[in-house]
Amino acid sequence: MRTQCQGVKPFHLLLDASRYALFLGVGCLAYFAVSPSLQAQDLASEIQKYLRRQRVVQQLRELGKQIDEFNEKFPNLQLPESLGGLAPFMEMQVGRDFNLPPHPLGHLLRPLPGRSARASSAAPKRSSNADNRFIPPGGKLVLADIEGPGIIQHIWMTFPSPEPSWLGKEGNANHSELVLRMYWDGATEPAVESPVGDFFAAGFGQRAPVNSAAITVEGGDAYNSWWPMPFKKSARIEITNESTKPLNAFYYHVDYCRLESLPDDILYFCAQYRQEFPVQSGRDYLILDAVGRGQYVGTVLSVRSRSPEWFGEGDEKLYIDGESTPSIWGTGTEDYVLNAWGMGTGTYPYFGVTMLEGEWGMVGYKTTVYRWHILDPIRFEKSLRVVIEDAGWISEDELAPNTHRGFVERNDDFATVAFWYQQGQPKRFTELPPASQRRLPELDIIIEGQELLAKGRSEGGTLHLQSGHFWTGHGQLFFNNTKGLGAWFECEFEVKTEELRQLTLRVTDSYDFGIYRILLDHEVVRDWEDFYSPEIRVREINLGQRTLSKGTHVLRFECVGQSPASRGTKLGVDSVRLRQRWQIKRRTPADVETPDNPPNEAAHKNG
Repeated sequence: MRTQCQGVKPFHLLLDASRYALFLGVGCLAYFAVSPSLQAQDLASEIQKYLRRQRVVQQLRELGKQIDEFNEKFPNLQLPESLGGLAPFMEMQVGRDFNLPPHPLGHLLRPLPGRSARASSAAPKRSSNADNRFIPPGGKLVLADIEGPGIIQHIWMTFPSPEPSWLGKEGNANHSELVLRMYWDGATEPAVESPVGDFFAAGFGQRAPVNSAAITVEGGDAYNSWWPMPFKKSARIEITNESTKPLNAFYYHVDYCRLESLPDDILYFCAQYRQEFPVQSGRDYLILDAVGRGQYVGTVLSVRSRSPEWFGEGDEKLYIDGESTPSIWGTGTEDYVLNAWGMGTGTYPYFGVTMLEGEWGMVGYKTTVYRWHILDPIRFEKSLRVVIEDAGWISEDELAPNTHRGFVERNDDFATVAFWYQQGQPKRFTELPPASQRRLPELDIIIEGQELLAKGRSEGGTLHLQSGHFWTGHGQLFFNNTKGLGAWFECEFEVKTEELRQLTLRVTDSYDFGIYRILLDHEVVRDWEDFYSPEIRVREINLGQRTLSKGTHVLRFECVGQSPASRGTKLGVDSVRLRQRWQIKRRTPADVETPDNPPNEAAHKNG
């Protein structure tokens, strides 16, 4: 069966040993029940005799020998690290040296064959500190072009953030505009193809810190990959800059080990980006469609909500070896990424949420999550198809009659990277869109700060336009509150078409900002909102789903307090945004029958 590890004798021996240990435990309980007064040393003697009779010691010695032989032949696979944790348990059972260091770093205690090497951006001259590379708009940089056999063990890179700085007066390329490609053994098609940000679990151009077993990104700036990447003949790694801006000061390391040989059935590392803006109706979203033998090891999923409320009820489904009903059928998106009752930002060895941007339930809420199947790889012999539903809660204004709002089909924006290992070169199942099409579609009618200032008025302070890279347009509408409590300002905006949209404010939080009440056309829409933050940040506030009449509308901000940590009561408004809404009525996925969602799956969902 495909769910079993076949042909690895050490695991079979461990299974036999565990059976003996269970039988031993039952025997000990019976022994105590019959002879409760026996001394501990007598019991220990009897246990040793019992183990010898069952030949456990002999089997464990044989296991240690086979592991040693395996490691000498394939040292880069590090079998001691994966099995070393069993050693203390086995030592307690038999009172012997298991021939494996009982330590997760035990493989470092023995000499390993091979030769370590690095390809990097290091300056060719010792007298120079120019250890970086420049990639012009449309340019390509080869990070590594290595002869095999060998295995890439680690990749590190860093480069400036996209806003203007001393490293680029006009800014730099965003990591979503940089494409990472990897080719194994002279292949003409890449086995790895993804925007850099998405590969490192940071979607939609946002930077995010990550601390996981396979990917770490320190401070959102230092990108590290720990995926092992074997190659027999050659390895080629490239970065392409698809931005209209250059990439200045690109630093990188590619650490690898040259080996004499690799196993014939070694699996190649693969990763592929895919997107749908928005997800199409009537079928599940495709993450991977692989052909061959291998194992699935991870997913990065980025979602921007296009409807109110919650997208995270969609189930993952994994179809193994061409089956019509998936062997693995999930219970919801949040469950797949090992969260529960919603999601919270945090990164862990095998799962994490790297980004939650916006207020929960608003249109435009952005999320990036990852799930590594390192300890539970999904094995397949012929093929693997990985899909996920786009379904969840939704507001009443998008519901068809007699439809429960808790599970309906949605049309959010999805972007994914699938990670897997397989024999041979991967089949192409998608094409990477150009950078212009990887940007999220604009949903907003935007009234910028400059336009708000033109018809602004205030009491207890002054209004002016403040420029900076944090803000869109020409800057934010800045209220310099000199009065404190009771100060206010108003700004007007025009609605040209009466239609249902989400009223969104893009505002600034800062170390000297206050607490304000927000009113729309003299009606309170927020009793209070605290704009204090120890660092400057820009965020969005959802003022609700509204059908605003054509004409002029007035927003009013009244100072009602100050956080104890804040140095002042100022306020900044970047823009007012009227965000697009779907003008459709939705049903549950069970009402839709397609090849990716046949009737038997609908019945399963309703059950």
